[in-house]
Amino acid sequence: MIVLILAIFTALFFPGIIVRVKSILSGRKGPGLMQPWKNILLLFRKGSVISKTTSFIFRIAPVIYLSTILVSLLLLPFPGLPSLFDFTADFILLAYLLALGKFFFIIGAMDTGSSFEGMGANREALYSLLAEPAFFILFGTLALLTGHLSMHSIFNYFQMSGYDSVIIGIIAVYILIQIGMIENSRMPVDDPKTHLELTMIHEVMVLDHSGFDLALIQTGTALKFALYGTLIANILIPVSWEIPGRIAVYLLIQVIFATIIGILESFRARKKLMKNPQFIATLSSIALVAFIISLLMISKLIQ
Repeated sequence: MIVLILAIFTALFFPGIIVRVKSILSGRKGPGLMQPWKNILLLFRKGSVISKTTSFIFRIAPVIYLSTILVSLLLLPFPGLPSLFDFTADFILLAYLLALGKFFFIIGAMDTGSSFEGMGANREALYSLLAEPAFFILFGTLALLTGHLSMHSIFNYFQMSGYDSVIIGIIAVYILIQIGMIENSRMPVDDPKTHLELTMIHEVMVLDHSGFDLALIQTGTALKFALYGTLIANILIPVSWEIPGRIAVYLLIQVIFATIIGILESFRARKKLMKNPQFIATLSSIALVAFIISLLMISKLIQ
C-alpha cells in the first residue's frame, strides 16, 4: 500500500512540475504548481455530456482506464518491500493490466463514431504495440540477470555495483522514461498542446469526454507517470537504506522524472507521424543491447 499512497501523493505535483519547468524554460510566469489539479477538481464537479451515438462502452471506458492503473500500482513493490500482491511473473500482469485500460480507452474513443477519434485511437494502439516488446525485453533481461521472476525479487537482487550492471541500469531507466512518455502521449510522439485533429493522438481521443469522465482520464494520466517513476525508483534506490531515506529518494526521483519530461518537451520538437513507429521500435533494439550484456555477464559468472 505504501506505493499506492506515495504514487497518489506524487501525482498531485507531477503535472504541475512539468508545467512549471516548461514555463520557466520558455521565459513565462506560467500557472501555479497545483493549477492542473485545480482544473481536474473543477471537472469532477461538472456533469458529463454524452453523445446519443455512443454505447455503454464509452461510459465505462474512463472508469476502467483509471481502475487498471490503480490496481497496477498495487502490484508494484517499494524498494526493499514486497507489493500487496507479490507473485512469480507479476510484471506480465502489470503490462496487461495497463494494456486492458488502454484497450478500453481506445475502443471508448472509437465508440463515438468520429473519424478523427478513430484515427487517434489507431495511432495510440500502434504506439502501444511497438512499445510493449521493449518493456518485456527489459524485464526479461532483469529476470535473467537476477535469476528471479517477481518484481520484488528482481529489484531486490539487482545491484548497480559493477560496470556492466550500471550500463544495464542506465539503459533500463532510459527505456522506462521513454515508454512513460509514449504511453502518456508526450513529446516527441505527441504534443499535448496541439489542437490540429490531423496530428493529435491523445487529445483527439478525449474530444467527446467531458466533466467527470475527463477528470478520471486526466487523473489516470498523472498516476501513470507516477507508476513509471516508481519502476525507475526501484532500479535506482539501494534496498539497504533505511525506509525514511528510501521514501525521500523516491520522492526526489519522481521530481527529477517530472523535471526531465518538462526539459525534454521544452527542447525537443515533435517527430513526424511517419517517423514515430521507427523511433519507438528502436527502444526494443536498445533493450536487446541490455539483454546481450546480461548474457555476457552470466557467461563470465559461469566460467
